[in-house]
Amino acid sequence: MQKQLRRRGRPKGSGAQQPSGIQALDRALDVLEALAAHDGMTLTQLADHLDQSAATMHRVLATLEGRRYVEIDPKRQEWLIGPEAFRLGSSFMRSSGIFERSRPIMRDLMLQTGETSNLGIEQDEEIIFISQVETHETIRAFFPPGTKSPLHASGIGKAMLSSFDDQRIEQFIRKAEFKNYTEKTICSAEQLRDAIAESRRLGYSLDDEERTTGMRCVAACILNVYGEAIAGISVSGPTSRMQSSKVHEIGQLVSSAARELSKRLGA
Repeated sequence: MQKQLRRRGRPKGSGAQQPSGIQALDRALDVLEALAAHDGMTLTQLADHLDQSAATMHRVLATLEGRRYVEIDPKRQEWLIGPEAFRLGSSFMRSSGIFERSRPIMRDLMLQTGETSNLGIEQDEEIIFISQVETHETIRAFFPPGTKSPLHASGIGKAMLSSFDDQRIEQFIRKAEFKNYTEKTICSAEQLRDAIAESRRLGYSLDDEERTTGMRCVAACILNVYGEAIAGISVSGPTSRMQSSKVHEIGQLVSSAARELSKRLGA
């Protein structure tokens, strides 16, 4: 009976050994990633989500809370990402240089178009939004920092794909799942190749209700000193304001903003 009590809460197959340092770190990172993906989680929800015991999760949370990487909402009894995790993540954006340099250009783009401006980077063949300047309109696009979007169903994603060489595009297509989000989502290799060709011709990419019905996004690539695409800038808004007749005009503004930001980064 005592042996069973000692083993309770350990991952299956771990035996009587204590978790190694790497395993403990891995578990803590799992907790941070889970909390980052949800708007608050109770201890029970987190334990169920990660298939761990509540006791194990509480020890991890207590350690992270002591370092301010997580915090608890006393009213809802839900755990949230803490300020130290935000500070740590923000250091990446500071080190890249693009975050600070993009803000005035994104603000100008928002004022010129009247719509929300976004900044995103490509990582592991997904777009991660890292910054946003919101429009003052009541109905608007909203992508909190850290939000991910697939390459084939986002404006910035298709802009980044258009910067790939043909070999890399074909490698992406071979393993792409082409998840369907709306009736307009690109669902085949042929459609994606056509969209990439159109993006290259126009100098900007369009997400025409392909990720979210009723929303459009126009995007262009940002280049570094080597001429490599390192990020994308976009404008997103409802189709009621971003009408088809305005797309090309907005595309020119987005392309101009991307070129200006690329120059500031040394391109």
